[in-house]
Amino acid sequence: MIRAFVFALLLLLTAPAAAQKVDAGTIVDLGELKSKYADPRKVVVWLPTGYRPNGPKYAVLYMHDGQNLFDTATSGYGKEWRIDETLDRLIREQKVRPTIVVGIWSTPKRLREYVPSKAFAHLPPAYMERVRGLYGGDPLSDGYLKFLVRELRPMIDRRFNVRTDRANTLIMGSSMGALISLYAIDEYPQIFGGAGMLSSHWPLFLPADGAKSVTEQEYEVVSSAFERYLGPALPNPATHKLYFDHGSETLDALYARYQKRVDRIVARRGYRTDRDWVSRSFPGQAHDEISWASRVEIPLGFLLPPVAGQTKRRR
Repeated sequence: MIRAFVFALLLLLTAPAAAQKVDAGTIVDLGELKSKYADPRKVVVWLPTGYRPNGPKYAVLYMHDGQNLFDTATSGYGKEWRIDETLDRLIREQKVRPTIVVGIWSTPKRLREYVPSKAFAHLPPAYMERVRGLYGGDPLSDGYLKFLVRELRPMIDRRFNVRTDRANTLIMGSSMGALISLYAIDEYPQIFGGAGMLSSHWPLFLPADGAKSVTEQEYEVVSSAFERYLGPALPNPATHKLYFDHGSETLDALYARYQKRVDRIVARRGYRTDRDWVSRSFPGQAHDEISWASRVEIPLGFLLPPVAGQTKRRR
């Protein structure tokens, strides 16, 4: 089952490099970007309807698995987040601040790039070897984040009409993309002011032989590793916002008890529910882009609330 899951993930990673089409706003294709810190990858930037290169500036939302955000033709499973339609509508309705989206495509090393290296370091040696075997080697997440922060972000800031402060720089993803989003705000709290984590793949491992749950030992080992990392790493709740959620079907059926443990860590750090922190469950929703698309306006509204007077000036 594990090998089948990894193969399925690789299908997602190697979606065809066709030009993406959107139903709302426009796409700017930055092409395949090279990096000193990570493998090359395609990056696209979505601009909302009416985007202007001058005048009031836009917030920036960085999103992982960029091939799955806007167009079913480039997504790994023929399903998309519908970020263009949803975010464009929310901006028009003045439910979120004007925002551009940087879609960072994943690579065949996705699992290694998205697993938080410093949480991995808290696993016992035998479990480290299991993760290496499943993911194909040691974590590469620190290099991936250096690419985002040291190379990609300065390029976005130079080329587009965006705000560069922490409050207007957000990051979001699902599954392993959720883990790297949390890792990003932990490791670069001076850069990212908010992070959205949908269907976080806390278990790292997968059920063996078709079972519907991980073992108690696997749960304890992995939960403890995240607990030891997150306790001192979470950023200041006075200046940051965190959004978590999960469904109840397919892989999401595994996540509830992990999330409850993470929620206790977040609460101990001083985060306040529905003010600077949201953690929600969506019964009946599965681990796929259709489910994430159906609820993505919730984290968008929480992380990107309109700023008084900012949306009105754009009429």
